[in-house]
Amino acid sequence: MSLFEHLSIAFDSIRANPVRTFLTTLGVLIGVFSVILLVGLGDAVRAYVLETFAGVGSNLLQINAGRQETRGFRPSSGTTKNKLTMRDVEVLERRGFMLDGVSPIVLGSGELRVAELRRNVIVIGVGPRYVDLRNLEMGRGRFIDEDDVDHFRRSVVIGQTIVQELFGDKASPLGQTIYIASTPFRVVGVTKKKGKTFGFDMDDLAFVPATSAQDLFDVETVTHILARAKDRNTVDPAIAEVKDVLADARGGEADFTVFSQDDMMDMVNNIMGTLTFFLGAIASISLLVGGIGIMNIMLVSVKERTREIGVRRAVGARWADILLQFLVEAVVVSLIGGLLGLGLGFVTIRIVAYFQPDLPVALSLSNVAMAIGFSLAVGVLSGVFPALRAADLDPVDALRYE
Repeated sequence: MSLFEHLSIAFDSIRANPVRTFLTTLGVLIGVFSVILLVGLGDAVRAYVLETFAGVGSNLLQINAGRQETRGFRPSSGTTKNKLTMRDVEVLERRGFMLDGVSPIVLGSGELRVAELRRNVIVIGVGPRYVDLRNLEMGRGRFIDEDDVDHFRRSVVIGQTIVQELFGDKASPLGQTIYIASTPFRVVGVTKKKGKTFGFDMDDLAFVPATSAQDLFDVETVTHILARAKDRNTVDPAIAEVKDVLADARGGEADFTVFSQDDMMDMVNNIMGTLTFFLGAIASISLLVGGIGIMNIMLVSVKERTREIGVRRAVGARWADILLQFLVEAVVVSLIGGLLGLGLGFVTIRIVAYFQPDLPVALSLSNVAMAIGFSLAVGVLSGVFPALRAADLDPVDALRYE
């Protein structure tokens, strides 16, 4: 018998029992739908995170105080000698020939006050190159400049959220005085709207000169140093240069750690990849349940059609013909469920994309191939045993079966 004839017999059997066929395919439908949705969302979240990393700057290096190592019983803790200072920043600016910009970072928080309005925000002490390193754009005024840093100026650049909350739509914030922890600062610029990154409002930040931030928070060090390699091909040489330059400036002791943006992206990519794999594995349990359902129904079908099998063997059907008849039927039933689950997954993903336009969720060709592949595999695995059982029936006993 040809494959076309086997398919014709399979569809005749399906049409004869539409309700049972639907209930049989339901397990595969739910399984494929779950795999498509969870894997698609996992891929979308991973793409979103990586895109967000790229959006805050490229080829970035972060230098932290303290060396990542383990000594004795527990990891070494940071001491005074491990701290980074403005002198380290100046050394990298002078001798970092593979770098395309360096900025100190002094992190803190404070209460911003304008008249009777108050707002607690994160205050970041930075250098003039920070605006370029982090791909910030100015909406009004200017960013922190070299003169502000050198002369400890009380200058501040604020985000759009702070403008709306403390100044509203009527008054221009430029030139106005904002008190940060009771210290007056003059607004010199407003950044363009950046939106949220990882759920964090990038427009609710205040930027001040790094030296002024040290005075404000009463510290002599910087939280970390941000730098940028000239291009992606020079990231590793730039890291090596930073290590050599800083170690030489600090008396040969490399008591610091350099992270590249690629390191952080690789770490996030690996975490999200593992999470997506486990989500898909959990969803695949539904496919296993669906396969068991198909096997059960096919065994019932073999029992019901025993006499039919005997007649077909009596008129010349071979063992392989009977085997393929039931195997093809199981695969068709599973494939129908898979296609229905694929369609439902596509509709759901479109709905998610409509309500979450920032999330790059889509039905990729690899996910489509995976859904069809899973359906075929479930059909084959769940149909082999019933098909073998049908093919092994004795023709004489099958004809006598009531």
